[in-house]
Amino acid sequence: MNAAGSVQAGLLTILLAVAVALLAAGYGRGVHELWARRGAGEVLPGWRVVAFGGGVLVVLAADSGPLAGLAQRSFAGHMTQHMVLLLVAGPLLAAGAAGLPLSLACPVRLRRRLARLRSARGTRWLRRPVNTAVVAGAVQTLVLWVWHLPAPYVAALDRPVVHALEHVCFVAGSWLLWAPILGVTRHRLPGPVAMLLLVATMLPASALGAVLTFAPRPVYPLRALGPEPLADQQLAGLLMWAPMDVAVLVAALTVFLRWLLRLQRQHPDAVGPTEPAGPAAAARTEGVLR
Repeated sequence: MNAAGSVQAGLLTILLAVAVALLAAGYGRGVHELWARRGAGEVLPGWRVVAFGGGVLVVLAADSGPLAGLAQRSFAGHMTQHMVLLLVAGPLLAAGAAGLPLSLACPVRLRRRLARLRSARGTRWLRRPVNTAVVAGAVQTLVLWVWHLPAPYVAALDRPVVHALEHVCFVAGSWLLWAPILGVTRHRLPGPVAMLLLVATMLPASALGAVLTFAPRPVYPLRALGPEPLADQQLAGLLMWAPMDVAVLVAALTVFLRWLLRLQRQHPDAVGPTEPAGPAAAARTEGVLR
């Protein structure tokens, strides 16, 4: 990267930090107002606030410091950066349930416009569980595949603005995917729908990781890879493949178990207690057989 590119990258880093700081400040203001109105932890538990703060810190750490330096030296380092944004930052931000706090932080006029937007026909259609799952899965898959095609990936390496847009797409796509799974209960997808969403999203990511891992030759230009191009590409494929599969499978299993426990609480008598065998039970059985 030349001197002009380095200056541009530095300016973008500052702008990113300012944007993230404004996002965190708006969330904090909304949380303060929400807790002042309804009591701390009643609507938005403290652990969600901590999760959102952790997501903000992860975004800043991924775009600066050692991880950013590692991303500049190899494709595997860049893939590590991408997985941190997709599998750590996005879920943490989604768990923060930022919709209500951020809307409360907006001016009254903008807040009214957001309320009208939520009641619009298109928004109501999008908020249906199945529609939400289809849109979220499609956006996540599209973002993952498009930005890992050779031309967009090289463009992100050469142009800091494109690189920043790439990371915004990763965080936004992951946030959208995990919001109906980790968000507040009333906006969560039903257990079976959430499981199908996670598995359907995992399969294209696994396919992309497999392509990078088993490709007989480098898919990307050599200048975009490390000192050992093929080995660097294979390691990057494994870094996409294994963590994505493990994280999604663990999340899907957790959603499934949570769904079963909810069904058990809602229908405790669906499976009645087993009656112990004894003389009375044997007599009734004998009577039925007769």
